[in-house]
Amino acid sequence: MTTVSTNQSSEAGTNAGGATGLEDLEMGAARIRVDDKKIINCHADLNQLVPFKYDWAWDKYLTGCANHWMPNEINMSADVALWKSKDGLTEDERLIIERSLGFFSTADSLVANNLVLAVYRHITNPECRQYLLRQAFEEALHTHAYQYIIESLGMDEAKLFNMYREVPSVSTKAAWSLPFTQSLGDPNFKTGTLESDQRLLRDLIAFYVVFEGIFFYVGFTQILSLGRRNKMVGTAEQFQYILRDESMHMNFGIDVINQIKVENPALWTPEFQKEMIKLVKDGVELECQYARDTMPRGILGLNSVMFEDYLQYIANRRLAQIGLPEQYPGATNPFPWMSEIMDLKKEKNFFETRVVDYQAGGTLNWDD
Repeated sequence: MTTVSTNQSSEAGTNAGGATGLEDLEMGAARIRVDDKKIINCHADLNQLVPFKYDWAWDKYLTGCANHWMPNEINMSADVALWKSKDGLTEDERLIIERSLGFFSTADSLVANNLVLAVYRHITNPECRQYLLRQAFEEALHTHAYQYIIESLGMDEAKLFNMYREVPSVSTKAAWSLPFTQSLGDPNFKTGTLESDQRLLRDLIAFYVVFEGIFFYVGFTQILSLGRRNKMVGTAEQFQYILRDESMHMNFGIDVINQIKVENPALWTPEFQKEMIKLVKDGVELECQYARDTMPRGILGLNSVMFEDYLQYIANRRLAQIGLPEQYPGATNPFPWMSEIMDLKKEKNFFETRVVDYQAGGTLNWDD
């Protein structure tokens, strides 16, 4: 079997400006061993998927494939009628719908760009890359879903897609996130030193723990609360499937972060841990501000004070998941029904709500 030499440096592989891992091919080189695989700075052949070292990454890839869905399979007729009616929704309810669609339509585009242009380049394990490819497709589905909702409702597309430029509570979250995504996407950035590996780990924590693990939760809770009251049911159904996907994305990212810590313990210094705690706390404050902006008055049985408690509760969980101490003693979950929605074992089977035959396949023309 033709393989890449095991003494190949990471700079000759994928970490060097997006190379493929096929450089310096040597006939008769030593066989790749599963122990040669690493999350970052892998010196083994990046193209050899098996044997697996990280079964959890492959399992998440298979779960993602099994949970496939398409936005246009969800009926939006009830949402259209409610949105166009004069008294079906209050102005406060309309505000949270517009803010959510405005933020998420931009946020998932940022996530997709970050995955394809940055994260994939620096993660040098093939089974993790396999999941990242699946995640990138799901982020495309999410952006598709927001566009499908906006178009179905006949909303002002320019207004929503420019909220990240024009609405402070939306723009501050995007502005906070951009330096981390730009850092990962720097074409001159390479892993392999303590400083650069810490930079990568910091950016992954900002991306998976804060951006996907905290910044999404106010909007999701607001829209799903509408659905629980039989309002905007098609929109809420799509948000439920998106939340299911995002929950898996975040859990994958946390597994990657923890594996990097195991394989590179020198990165996890006390100073770095303090910096990561501050990173999470900054994210909580930005999301609390978003809650206050989108809910100046209590509606749907929700208010911004409840969200502050909820976000602190979530932050405690995120910190614990990456081995850091909780920062918000006594924080509780005021929305226990959200836990049920995120628990894949408890939520309804998506396929019970759709036709048996996969409709999208019927649009293909096999003669072309």
